Amino acid sequence: MADISLPSGVTSSEKKKRKRFSLFVAAGLLWIAAMILIALTADWIRPFNITAFDLKNRLALPGNPVHLLGTDELGRDVLSRLIDSIRISLVIAFGATLISAFFGTLLGFLAAYFRGIVEHFVLMLADFQAAMPFLIMSLAVLAFFGSSLPLLICLMGFYGWERYTRIARGLAISASKQGYAAAVTQIGASPTRVYLKHILPNIASTLIVSMTLTFPEIILTESSLSFLGLGVQPPMTSLGNMVGYGREYITRAPWIMLTPSLVIMLTTLSISIVGDWLRDKLDPTLS
Repeated sequence: MADISLPSGVTSSEKKKRKRFSLFVAAGLLWIAAMILIALTADWIRPFNITAFDLKNRLALPGNPVHLLGTDELGRDVLSRLIDSIRISLVIAFGATLISAFFGTLLGFLAAYFRGIVEHFVLMLADFQAAMPFLIMSLAVLAFFGSSLPLLICLMGFYGWERYTRIARGLAISASKQGYAAAVTQIGASPTRVYLKHILPNIASTLIVSMTLTFPEIILTESSLSFLGLGVQPPMTSLGNMVGYGREYITRAPWIMLTPSLVIMLTTLSISIVGDWLRDKLDPTLS
């Protein structure tokens, strides 16, 4: 009897898992693209002004021909406020993520270049930041200085920078010992040129993956602050702001709170799924 050999490669179950995961990734990418498109075109696609009152249609149910997602206690259109909230929340998360990545990577490069006392000081700051309850610190800062959009973005920018610092320091030390970095150093390239043109591009993939972790965390943190009333202030609105307002009407008009909550959940989930996919694609140790 001839031997029946198993086909080489992945099994059918593995193929199904990969197909299912690829569908999740595609769905996540589509959702993220939709959120970005909504944020960029908010002023054109928003059916009403976010402060416009329609007292005749207070607490209108979703599906209303005029207000598709219903209205709140003041007759404000939930869909219009949701569109504007998506824009504000994404602006905060995107700006804060860039600040955090820039600040953390810069400190990591400084620690890798100077070593010694500078390295120990930077690592001490990173440990201090990691041990600090960021939400409580944010509440104290916002309560003392008041809340404004620039301050909120800068404050959120200090979230998670220690993650980038440790990654940038470790990878920069490793890269500086490799041939390409040593070679350009020996021919007289400045440290700035070595780090920005040669080391940074080689560690960028890892930093990008870290940004996909920080981005949803900042969305959740901002939502928590706005929920507590110390984040985005009226007349502006954010997803967390809408959730905080809607909790007062959870029994009479649950759509006010549930709609932004669903957007927060789907957005953070989509970014996390895409982040895992990017990690698998960009990290050679996982291939």
